[in-house]
Amino acid sequence: MIVLAALVLGALAGFAHASRRKGNALDKLQYMAVYALLFALIGLFATIGLEKVL
Repeated sequence: MIVLAALVLGALAGFAHASRRKGNALDKLQYMAVYALLFALIGLFATIGLEKVL
C-alpha cells in the first residue's frame, strides 16, 4: 500500500516539477514517470523496513 501511495505522490510531484520548469506535455510525462519510479522504490524500501521492524 505504501508503494502505491508513493507512486501516485511521485507522479504528482514530477508533474508539479515539470510544470514549474514550463515543460511541454512530453517533459511532464517523463518527469512523472521518473519521479513515480523513484518514489515507488523508496516506498518499497520503507515497506520492507516496516515489515522487518514490526
